[in-house]
Amino acid sequence: MKRFPLFLGLFYLISTSFYPSGSENLSHTKVTVKAIELSPNINFSPADEAEEVYKNLQFEGEKLNFEVFEKAFLGFQNLKKSGNLEPTAHLLTVCDFSISSCKKRLWVIDMAEKRILFNSLVAHGKGTGEEFALNFSNAEDSHQSSLGFYITEQAYTGDNGYSLRLFGMDKGYNDAALDRCIVMHGANYVSEDFIKTEKRLGRSWGCPAIPRELAQPIIDTIKDKTCLFIYYPDQNYLSSSQWLKNWEHKDQILNDDSNQKVATN
Repeated sequence: MKRFPLFLGLFYLISTSFYPSGSENLSHTKVTVKAIELSPNINFSPADEAEEVYKNLQFEGEKLNFEVFEKAFLGFQNLKKSGNLEPTAHLLTVCDFSISSCKKRLWVIDMAEKRILFNSLVAHGKGTGEEFALNFSNAEDSHQSSLGFYITEQAYTGDNGYSLRLFGMDKGYNDAALDRCIVMHGANYVSEDFIKTEKRLGRSWGCPAIPRELAQPIIDTIKDKTCLFIYYPDQNYLSSSQWLKNWEHKDQILNDDSNQKVATN
């Protein structure tokens, strides 16, 4: 009887020796295949990410042009990577001033939820054009709109009612916004009724003015360090903005941005 446990042990050793020699490698092979399946995500480019978000957006009103969204997305990501926006920032507001002011050309996008929160009319400056925007400036008393990326600051109540301070992030294009008092605010001339009467939207002194009834909900949504992008196909701007450079040029972006980072106070 003492030999019985020894006999069982020898039987187990002999029987298991007949398993295929490659059986241990089989599980390793499965892990390798899984890694190969996931590998495309490793090289997921900003353009791919922009397309992925864009195709999930449900445009119930005016549709934002993908090329404009792609540029806004790139700048939004660069502002986060440079530290000017929090890594968790997820709101992106886009104004496309290349289209008629009679169209709803402002979009507030929740990038995390991949949905449109607002699609609204928005005015350009008196010096920028009539129905269509044509001219842009960063100069005081120009009454022109300014292109580029902004970071939203605090909301306040001023001469134009509930308003939102904007910090311009593009040197030479919109970095005088605070000094010029370029803010987002509501205005009665930003309305469908005004368009019916004048055949165009009303105009500001350079501010991205929005409908009076939407001022508080939009401003309360995007205030306090979110991204706003005012677009126009100005080739000088598009080729020179540091925020529209691919992130492989991050050293140049960080160096150029050394004196431009938004104050934390």
